[in-house]
Amino acid sequence: MASLFRLKNFNLFFVVLCPTLLLIFHPITATDVKHCDNKIDYAIKVHGVEISPDPVVIGKPVSFIISASTGQDIPGGKVVIKVSYFGLQVHTETHNLCEEISCPIAAGNFVLSHSQTLPGFAPPGSYTLKMTMENKNQLLTCIKFNFKISLFPVSDN
Repeated sequence: MASLFRLKNFNLFFVVLCPTLLLIFHPITATDVKHCDNKIDYAIKVHGVEISPDPVVIGKPVSFIISASTGQDIPGGKVVIKVSYFGLQVHTETHNLCEEISCPIAAGNFVLSHSQTLPGFAPPGSYTLKMTMENKNQLLTCIKFNFKISLFPVSDN
């Protein structure tokens, strides 16, 4: 009887713990990011983008975590995101930079994180995201990176 009780507790522990561990240790994938023009000395230098989950799953939340640095204080501005599918722009959105990160942004390293749920009608495939950060009429940075959208989560096995 004692061994049956331990087995039931183990099963309960396993059923509760495993999904929690999967959420905690879900892989965040680094994505190749390119500045739009390597000849421009942008005020904000983007060092990397992480996407979770990768590939993005239709109708599920996704997080884009952008690691960057700046040599100057940035009082505010806007973030403009343009998404293209097979070269055709399919989505544009603009956000107040200070709603995405606490302003002013002090000189040094910082992380900009944005989460959202993609609409259920987005077709699966490869996309390109172009993001600019602007302050008044100054272009602070411009980056591009690719990401994929899938109908279903991809197993790591």
